[in-house]
Amino acid sequence: MKVDISEQSLPVFEALASQIRLKVIHLLAEQPMNIRELAQAVGLSNAIMTMHVKKLEKAGIIESKMIPGKAGLQKLCFLNVDKIEIIFPSKQENKREFHQVDVSVGHFTDFNIKPTCGLATPEKIIGEFDDPRYFLDPERVNAKILWFGQGYIEYKVPNFLLASQEPEELEISLELSSEAPFTNNNWPSDIAFYLNGVHLGTWTSPGDFGDKRGKYTPEWWPSVVNQYGLLKHLRITEKGTYMDGIKLSEVTLLDIGIRETQWTFRIAVHEDAQHVGGVTIYGTGFGNYNQDIIFRLYYSPVPQPVENGTTNS
Repeated sequence: MKVDISEQSLPVFEALASQIRLKVIHLLAEQPMNIRELAQAVGLSNAIMTMHVKKLEKAGIIESKMIPGKAGLQKLCFLNVDKIEIIFPSKQENKREFHQVDVSVGHFTDFNIKPTCGLATPEKIIGEFDDPRYFLDPERVNAKILWFGQGYIEYKVPNFLLASQEPEELEISLELSSEAPFTNNNWPSDIAFYLNGVHLGTWTSPGDFGDKRGKYTPEWWPSVVNQYGLLKHLRITEKGTYMDGIKLSEVTLLDIGIRETQWTFRIAVHEDAQHVGGVTIYGTGFGNYNQDIIFRLYYSPVPQPVENGTTNS
């Protein structure tokens, strides 16, 4: 789990600010337990333990499932994370200038896909599942989630860089997962990324996550299909291309034609990949991160010449 220093992350910090809940985490790290067992282990009533469990569930640290027991159904609790990374704000990044474009998931300009596939707005499914024709439905522009088994989808993105600005880094962030029939947390998929026709690199998604509901997934959305993904940060710099800090390729800003007036961004799952597990793209109103596909181009001013032949920055 990754959290930042924001109000959105408060449930996680609040859940950890309790000796009782820390003890519960240690107990569940050993094995799943029900409410009664947890209450007995720490010397509390079932009602008080239920309150603590709800706080941990809200934070996404644990999950609970109703399973058959000796006296009927029982609520069995499982530890849901093995580590939490806290992302602190960076003074340097806060001072950097950038142009940002948010591209809605449904604003794709080209595609060539194979089922399984589908797309939906926050209110309803568009058309029917597993019929690529509905990716041409006029309502597709309102889609905030889409998925396909093979092929590609492509977006056109405006570039607002000025001649007086020097590009330093392009960051593309989006929430992604694989695309399995129904869901499967262990369903690897090799997802390839292209910018202006240049292959940036390939990232292997570990699965199509459905073990719990996405934080922003609508209530009407079926529980047996895609629920949430992983927030990925793709960065193209002067030194190469990176995914969450890990180098994917030697492709640089110069290689992709960063000063073009528009960019073409493609997400693909190739039929000859080692892991052909599809892709799901989540936008606002779905998944765990309430955002669309964000393009952020960091830049610095181009040094200006002065009368004596030197330059000012």
